[in-house]
Amino acid sequence: MATDNLQPIDSIGAAPKASDPDLEDPAKRDYMEGRKFFQEGEYAQAAIAFHNALRGFEEKGDQIGVANAADRLGDACLARGEYAMALANFKQAHAICEKEDDSFSVLSINKKMAAAYRKLGDHDKALEMLFDILEHYRLTSNPKGAVEVLSLIAETYNEKGDKTSAADAYRSVASIHKRFKHERMAEQFAQRAAELAQEG
Repeated sequence: MATDNLQPIDSIGAAPKASDPDLEDPAKRDYMEGRKFFQEGEYAQAAIAFHNALRGFEEKGDQIGVANAADRLGDACLARGEYAMALANFKQAHAICEKEDDSFSVLSINKKMAAAYRKLGDHDKALEMLFDILEHYRLTSNPKGAVEVLSLIAETYNEKGDKTSAADAYRSVASIHKRFKHERMAEQFAQRAAELAQEG
C-alpha cells in the first residue's frame, strides 16, 4: 500500500555517475568543450579550448588527437576570419592524415584549405587543391562530388577574373547533369556558362 511518508530530499545522495574516461582526460575534455562552443557559435571560446586540447594531445604524443584538434582549431580560425592561422592548423592536421593514409580526412581538409586560400585571395593555390579534390572524385566515380567541386572551381576562376575558365567549368557541370538526365539543372549551368563566356 502506498504511503504519504516521503524520505526528506536532502537525505538522498547524488546518483552515482558512471565514470566517463573521456572526461578524465583534460585534452579530451578541452576538445569536447571546444566542439560545444563551436556549435553555439562561440568561436573565440572554441579556439581557446581546441588550442588547449591540441597542446594536451601533443604532450601525450596522441597524433590522432593532435590531427582532430588542429582540424577543429582550423575551423574555429576560419569562422573568425583568421585565414592564415586556419591554414597553418589545417596543414598540421593534413600532414598527420596523410601519414596515417586517411584519404577521406585528407579530402575534407583539402576542401577547407581551398576555402581559406580563396579567402586569402590565393586563387591559384585554391585551384590546385580543388583540382586534387576533383581528381579524387573522378577516381572514385563520384559525380555528385565532382559537380560540387567543379562549381567551386568555376566560382574561384570567376573571382580570379578568368571568365573563360569559369565558363568551361560550368559547362562541365552541365554535361554531368545532362548525362544523368537532370535537364533543368543542365540548362541552368549551360546558361551560366554562356553568360560568363559573353562577359569574358
